[in-house]
Amino acid sequence: MAERLAPLRYQDLPLSVQPLADDILKVSSAGLGGPYNALLRSPDMARRAFDFLDYLRFRTSVDKRLNEFAILIQARIANAQYEWWAHETIARRAGLSDAVMAELRQCRRPAAMRDDERLVYDYCVQLTLNHRVPDALWQQAVDTMGEQAVVDLTVLSGTYVMVSMLLNATQVGIPGGGAEPLEVLPPLQIRERLLVAPAVDTGSCA
Repeated sequence: MAERLAPLRYQDLPLSVQPLADDILKVSSAGLGGPYNALLRSPDMARRAFDFLDYLRFRTSVDKRLNEFAILIQARIANAQYEWWAHETIARRAGLSDAVMAELRQCRRPAAMRDDERLVYDYCVQLTLNHRVPDALWQQAVDTMGEQAVVDLTVLSGTYVMVSMLLNATQVGIPGGGAEPLEVLPPLQIRERLLVAPAVDTGSCA
């Protein structure tokens, strides 16, 4: 499956856009590739998107391990190959276990999640696949994480739905083709595998 947009070269960008490219190159694991190759086609929007992603990735109130877990959940739901590839290593460095990632990669609810990971999983999957969060789950999330973190987590999830759409629309694959791709599954099968009743309790998350 060929990528639909030709790669942009730094030297071919307008001088007015190169400062944004410089900022992207400081944080991107694939240079100006991935979603940035598409975003840079609309430079004003790309600047705003980059600044937004900078907050959601590096300045958010959500713990880094949980933040990356939430991104991987969106990648799995969307069959977003590049997004999974880019964030699996980051999530591992942030402390997310290989066991959790392996089960999520296989489109299964991970069995070995910590309490806080279980809460984030249930919240993100319910919100993404049902477009709603049950009252009890919302309250548990707020009581455990705080209102700001729940709002940040919600916005992160929606933003990475957008990133997944951009990657899939432009058919961005795994750089080099060396990593194992996600199994591409139909939406109904993903829903059946991932969407389970949230286990809400009154205990605190570790």
